[in-house]
Amino acid sequence: MRCDARSSGSGLTGMSRIGIVAALEREVRPLIRKWRVSEKEWDGRHFRFFEKNDAVLVCGGMGAEAGRRATEAMIAVYAPKMIYSAGFAGALDPKLEVGDLVEPRRVVNAGDGSSISLERGEGVLVSFASVASPAQKAKLREAFAAQVVDMEAAAVARAAEVRGVGFAAVKVISDDSEFVFPGLERFVDSSGRFLEARFLLFAGLRPWLWPQVARLARNSRLAAHALCERLENICFNPASTCGDRLEAVNRQ
Repeated sequence: MRCDARSSGSGLTGMSRIGIVAALEREVRPLIRKWRVSEKEWDGRHFRFFEKNDAVLVCGGMGAEAGRRATEAMIAVYAPKMIYSAGFAGALDPKLEVGDLVEPRRVVNAGDGSSISLERGEGVLVSFASVASPAQKAKLREAFAAQVVDMEAAAVARAAEVRGVGFAAVKVISDDSEFVFPGLERFVDSSGRFLEARFLLFAGLRPWLWPQVARLARNSRLAAHALCERLENICFNPASTCGDRLEAVNRQ
């Protein structure tokens, strides 16, 4: 995937600005560690934007509403030329592994079946209302012929489309098709923020979950580094290419 990102060397330039919408900072921390931080208010909500050259990133929280709000704020404040929905995703295809990058050609909203086709990419991503269990993943794969699932991409895509802004998605597999973990919805507040302290307390009192927590942490670190390497190329080296595991899987 290619994006026309020209750096002026003197900060952000509106006509070439790239906007990235992620859910949580832990997904993109290796990328934004040294970026400039700006606190801005839009529509009565406070957003933390990360800026570097022509790129702007916001972590809007988990879920469709959080993704939509963050996208609208990004567009209103920065007027980007292109919006990327970036972050972790679950594998529906058993051939996909943790750390594999996926840039889909079509994004589907599981709630109403609507979809948006993109100019480039491979395969189908479906956005689901919650973190999908293995059984739910199997159903989503069958219903939508999808290879990956997330929670925000469809909402981000729709918000960008309504406002005439280009859209693409860059996702990284953080859990394979058989990964099992208790529902995480109880640890997400009304703004889409993940309540990490509450989650750690919950898991700490349940020793039988510790191996899964450790695996989740390892997967997250691997996925974050793979994702951020790709985003770095998109933002600051647009002529670069990146191997796409999904394309290889589809050829098998």
